[in-house]
Amino acid sequence: MSQEALATNEPETPHLDFAGTTPYEDYVRADVLTHLQHPLSDDPGEMVFLVTTQVMELWFTVIVHEWETAAAALRGDDLPTAIAALKRSTRELEALNASWKPLGQLTPAQFNSYRSALGEGSGFQSAMYRRMEFLLGEKSASMLVPHRAAPRVHAELEKALHEPSLYDEVVRLLARCGHPIPDAVLERDTALPHAPSEAVEAAWTAVYSGDGDAGLARLGEALTDVAELVWRWRNDHLVATRRAMGAKPGTGGSAGVAWLEKRARKNVFPELWTARSHV
Repeated sequence: MSQEALATNEPETPHLDFAGTTPYEDYVRADVLTHLQHPLSDDPGEMVFLVTTQVMELWFTVIVHEWETAAAALRGDDLPTAIAALKRSTRELEALNASWKPLGQLTPAQFNSYRSALGEGSGFQSAMYRRMEFLLGEKSASMLVPHRAAPRVHAELEKALHEPSLYDEVVRLLARCGHPIPDAVLERDTALPHAPSEAVEAAWTAVYSGDGDAGLARLGEALTDVAELVWRWRNDHLVATRRAMGAKPGTGGSAGVAWLEKRARKNVFPELWTARSHV
């Protein structure tokens, strides 16, 4: 035993003998995670594609958790908790966006070597990504259709479709803070996509014309950080797809690059961007 270990009465090695699996495995379920990959081709690049997309799904899950936490806090007028959750989600969005790096420079030949293994599989079929989009206010009932054969997933998505989005909760908070938001906006059908409102734009203009350190201004900046990173995600997806397959149709029957270009042009939380022209 070393002199340092003798002095502190600490063993030189950690506890190694456990009755069952290790406490780490019990908590993290690493054995489950590392045995979820089942490539369908002989191409070694397929393993990279599988793991990368599974990592993306895990990031979708934690980001949904953060935005649901923020939405619940906003309903209770708890700005510090909401802002903290949004700020955590920006770091998680940065990690999510970095997930494109292993796939971002695929050539058409490299992608084609295992593309057939995907069949009709496509990222737009991701239920957890759809929940992210719904929380951003990008609602679409048609996006539930691919999940009809999975009752639990379909029920979760249907619930998320009809619940107020994160941005709906933000707009309601603006109204409770004294900004004149019309009833037509506050009582809108939350199963429909958010439509830009001049009244909401005016509210953000007033917020940004006041104290930059005030709670609503800090909330606006946290939301803007989220919106910017969502835009970067969509653009990184577009560029990676364009490099790997050009203008060919997507694996799930979508228009591929054309569909992604349309998505990349859309800003989430639109009034936060247009209000800046009036400050």
